[in-house]
Amino acid sequence: MASQDWLEKDFYQILGVSKDASDAELKKTYRKLARKYHPDSNPGDTAAEARFKEISEAYSVLSDPEQRAEYDQIRAMGAGGARFTAGGGGAQGFEDVFGGMFGGGRGGTHFSYQQGGGQGFEDIFGGMFGGGAPRGPQPGRDIQASTTLDFETAVRGDTVTLQAPNGPVKVKIPAGVSDGQKIKVRGKGEPSPSGGPAGDIILTISVRKHPVFERDGQNLRLKLPVTFSEAALGATVEVPTLEGAPVKLKVQPGTPSGRVLRVKGRGVKSAKGTGDLLAEVQVVVPSHLSDSAREALEAFRAVEPQENPREDLLARSRG
Repeated sequence: MASQDWLEKDFYQILGVSKDASDAELKKTYRKLARKYHPDSNPGDTAAEARFKEISEAYSVLSDPEQRAEYDQIRAMGAGGARFTAGGGGAQGFEDVFGGMFGGGRGGTHFSYQQGGGQGFEDIFGGMFGGGAPRGPQPGRDIQASTTLDFETAVRGDTVTLQAPNGPVKVKIPAGVSDGQKIKVRGKGEPSPSGGPAGDIILTISVRKHPVFERDGQNLRLKLPVTFSEAALGATVEVPTLEGAPVKLKVQPGTPSGRVLRVKGRGVKSAKGTGDLLAEVQVVVPSHLSDSAREALEAFRAVEPQENPREDLLARSRG
């Protein structure tokens, strides 16, 4: 999903919060809506599934301070036209001159120009005003562009349409593209002024964060909360996957916080291969205990092994 889509979507309205909502309010609202519309709670309900994806996208943007600021700025501008690098103050920069010559496209993709081939600054202006000797056909200039994809699109791949200065350009995004990766679109840059080959579009990819998953090369990572009894006694728990359907994962008795459990083949699938899903165990301590639960824990404390889990830490700190 390219960043121009932000203009068409009111993420605050989707979540039902005000534009000055705090992080805590966003998180609370998202969790409530996610539980209501999660596919597991609405099997076969395509409308609920679409609503869940919409909610997840909105939260992934608004929960990230940098993305939220960018989103607010784009929405405030009211237009997502192509952006050309401008010179200082009110004067036109080098890119502005050529942006006016070749025309600006509309859309959320950001563009700037860089010199292509062997053509220098003097060559361009020499050709315009009659100076300099002819040097044969020169390549057109490359265009630097950027676009933002949601997490799932980056993992699965897709074809997106960029509103380039010379018209719409379809770009195939390969599965497993990573944040900051550059994609070259050959022959879609500026045309040559002297009959040579056109330049290229150099597209830089930004990937929005996911509320659950993180990239680790070809692997996907997530935090897996388990109860104390599940960690101590062992259990079989459900783990979400990017595909949507959860998988069963066995937690061995005595599993500590921080241990990473692996689900084979549920990571990123790309030309480089298929990664795994890595679930990092986090033992959750209950914040409220019933009287009977407290009594049971006190009885356990009386009979648990008399080991100091900090003994090695203290010894190492003393050198």
